[in-house]
Amino acid sequence: MSHLHYRATALAHSNIALAKYWGKASVEQNLPAVPSLSLTLEGLNSRTTVAFDAALPEDHVVLDGLELSGRAAQRASALLDAIRQLAGLGWHARVDAENDFPTAAGLASSASGFAALVVASAGAAGLALSAGQLSALARQASASAARSLFGGFVALRAGSDAAEPVASAEHWSLSMVVAIVGAGPKATGSTEGMLHTAATSPYYAAWVDSAPGLFDAVHAAVLNRDLAALGQSMEQSTLMMHASMLAARPALAYLTPSSWAVIEQVYRLRKFGIEAYFTMDAGSHVKVLTERHTEQKVLEALVAVPGVDRVLVCRPGRGARLLEPDPHESARTG
Repeated sequence: MSHLHYRATALAHSNIALAKYWGKASVEQNLPAVPSLSLTLEGLNSRTTVAFDAALPEDHVVLDGLELSGRAAQRASALLDAIRQLAGLGWHARVDAENDFPTAAGLASSASGFAALVVASAGAAGLALSAGQLSALARQASASAARSLFGGFVALRAGSDAAEPVASAEHWSLSMVVAIVGAGPKATGSTEGMLHTAATSPYYAAWVDSAPGLFDAVHAAVLNRDLAALGQSMEQSTLMMHASMLAARPALAYLTPSSWAVIEQVYRLRKFGIEAYFTMDAGSHVKVLTERHTEQKVLEALVAVPGVDRVLVCRPGRGARLLEPDPHESARTG
């Protein structure tokens, strides 16, 4: 195979769904049951180096200094297997990955992590794949990872193999202010939570029926740069998703009292004329969308909420990519 490189490093950003994804149309193929639309965020970064080595008897995957085992390692190796098959490469790999934000805590670390892994492994194997092809590969490991291959606003349609760009990071001058609430990995992972919700929640069918209309409303609001319309549909999407989880048996309660305190603070901000809207994934952290000129007021308001450990201010980011030396990527904290 010509032009084969055995080592590469990639950077990918987390993405936060504005129209939520929760539920699988096919568990085997990891296809989403509902359409979702996300914003890729600079400042929530996964950096991954993949090195294929003929001397390795098996893959070694290290995340934030700890070697992974069990299902997490299997998901990474399955993605590496797909790359090896495409490249005709038989060597195992060492993967060194790091996140600069909490892992497995509802900040879409699997999205950025698997997006970085697919770009780095394809680069190391010398494969020239399109963003769509990489997105489809990443989706097999994590459906939300399909969206992190692209920057800005990104859609993943129900049952679709790959995500598709909707609008660039420059389309709209927005900020996502992230309130970090609580520490440590969540007790129930997203895949397990989705399957449990689908199997036991009487509200799951209503969620699946309502999600396409919410997606359409979010999509139109993004294209029109209408924050009020986007915020209303975004909040309904996230609250319907969490309602379906809460109605599961037993209930899935990812939000904490501090999460709800942040939501109450967002309501107060709007009463004072500051346009700010919340969304939450399968975790306790609350993400607040606002325009660039009001981000500082939102930051100050969220920092003041008891139980908030720290606050990140993130801007729309680029898609996953191979790295040049010393990339300049950062998030402001308060």
